Amino acid sequence: MSANREYKDSVFSLLFGNPETLREVYGALEGVTIDPEEPITINTLENALYMKRINDLSFTIGEKLVVLIEHQSTLNKNMPLRILMYIARIYEKIVENKDIYAKGLIKIPRPEFFIIYNGPDTDWDTRQLKLSDAFEDASALGTGSSISLELSATAYNINQGHNKDIVRKSKKLSGYSVFIDKVREYEKELGNLEEAIKKAVEYCVESDILKDFLEAHSKEVLNMLFTEWNQEEALEYRYNEGREEGREEGREEGREEGRKEDARNMLRDNILPAKVAQYTGLPLKAIQDLALTMSTQTAGK
Repeated sequence: MSANREYKDSVFSLLFGNPETLREVYGALEGVTIDPEEPITINTLENALYMKRINDLSFTIGEKLVVLIEHQSTLNKNMPLRILMYIARIYEKIVENKDIYAKGLIKIPRPEFFIIYNGPDTDWDTRQLKLSDAFEDASALGTGSSISLELSATAYNINQGHNKDIVRKSKKLSGYSVFIDKVREYEKELGNLEEAIKKAVEYCVESDILKDFLEAHSKEVLNMLFTEWNQEEALEYRYNEGREEGREEGREEGREEGRKEDARNMLRDNILPAKVAQYTGLPLKAIQDLALTMSTQTAGK
């Protein structure tokens, strides 16, 4: 089966990307009940050029809170840095019609950051990721130890048996946890990812787990999850392959061309430029230029 490139979202963002579900999930994560009258506005960042979401989910609750929820199947230690970049752009959108150079204080929503994890590493429940963990040690320069900028995000493991008090409060979180668990179970049993996804969908529909969602979006779920499941393997394979080719060449030109070829392959697989840059080591601008060139060449055929 080849992944259908017409689908631009992930299963996670498709399932959770509506105000009422976000109200439910936020309430479960924070242990609170959000007034149904409190408006929720989705402000997830999108890249118009690549027709892609930049972050997974972000939204405001009234004008008091701005919440970012990122989904991870492999916990990325760079998430605080990525979230910092996301929230800066979101705040820019929030205040775009206000004069930030005026004397008066412009009030902005208080931020909260969450990471929803359901990858294969299941030996933990929660983890705290901090931006300061990435800071270089500048003590040799005689500087103080105080930190001028910090950002922390809490990662919640929602695999079966983890964070039960949170997961049980959200029918969608609980259902998603069961669904992914079944996909893994059936993939081991059948040795075929496509058939595993189909069987997991059938199981959940018959068990009234995410039934309405899966019946309405079964084809999209199959295509998107198939792509997501293989994407990380493709990234890792091509990254390692490119490094090996570079070593064999023994010359910087060979390594550079190898990285560019890896980048082309990843872009053809519809992988985000930021991820391509991360795994190839090429500058993001170079990846974006390469994507634009490839798009122009395709359009000209």
